[in-house]
Amino acid sequence: MDTDQLYHTYKPLLFSLAYRMMGSVMDAEDIVHEAFLSLSEASSRDKILNMKAYLCKIVTNRCLDILRSNAKKREMYVGPWLPEPIVGVREGGSGNSGANNDPSSTFLQKESMSTAFLLLLQQLSAVERAVFLLREVFEYEYDEIAAMVGKSSSNCRQIFHRAKRSIGDFPEDSAELNVRKGVQVEQFAEFLASGNIMKLLLLLSPDAILFSDGGGKVKAPINPIYTAERIVRFFVGIMGKSTTGVSYQLCSVNGEPGMIAHSAEYQSVWTFQYRGDRISHIYLVVNPEKLAHISL
Repeated sequence: MDTDQLYHTYKPLLFSLAYRMMGSVMDAEDIVHEAFLSLSEASSRDKILNMKAYLCKIVTNRCLDILRSNAKKREMYVGPWLPEPIVGVREGGSGNSGANNDPSSTFLQKESMSTAFLLLLQQLSAVERAVFLLREVFEYEYDEIAAMVGKSSSNCRQIFHRAKRSIGDFPEDSAELNVRKGVQVEQFAEFLASGNIMKLLLLLSPDAILFSDGGGKVKAPINPIYTAERIVRFFVGIMGKSTTGVSYQLCSVNGEPGMIAHSAEYQSVWTFQYRGDRISHIYLVVNPEKLAHISL
């Protein structure tokens, strides 16, 4: 295949790998672009026996290089760090995103890569994350992973099991559960827009937590907000300060039901995590740099 055909075939896979590693849409796009650029300039391209593995190796190593160089920058990040959201049209609903027709977005939605899971990945070291993803998500053999990350096969096996223990079992969502989540997000948006405090409290776990990522670019809480009552009080305060009001648009965020909030003061993307039939975590991305790739 020529470079254009290879790009069309492997971009969704490579973007998905880079995005999971980095938690950044823009970084992932740049890394994939660099991978194909280096491929087009390779003098020994005809000697590559496994193009998929070769491209995955380039992407993995580029991710590792960037993560190592950005380690101190992450430590200095202002407030909670959340991954850049991938926003699309929710099944059975409406939504809008510049990435709707991007096959990379479709691949991620099929994999249902939630904000909660991406945050679990962030707890791993860069190498642990690479080994875990290549084995657990992309199902490479340990020998292949070893060649990609520059470790021995037995070392990669140990790294994987250590990462697996750290993350634990992350349950897959059933179609029925995803529908129920969608209903809850609709109710959340409705009750928030109408200021129905009592019904909002019923949707949230009493010990719910809100994480808001402004990155120091816009005004946002730099510490998590704990308990349902404080979270609702925070929302009521924000709506009271808005000069034009806030509107909410239901959408899919990384394959799960979510929403976008619009006001004159800010734009934000919301995702949720659940415990039982209540919302246990709210993830709010307000940092405009993390929303630049989305048509809000």
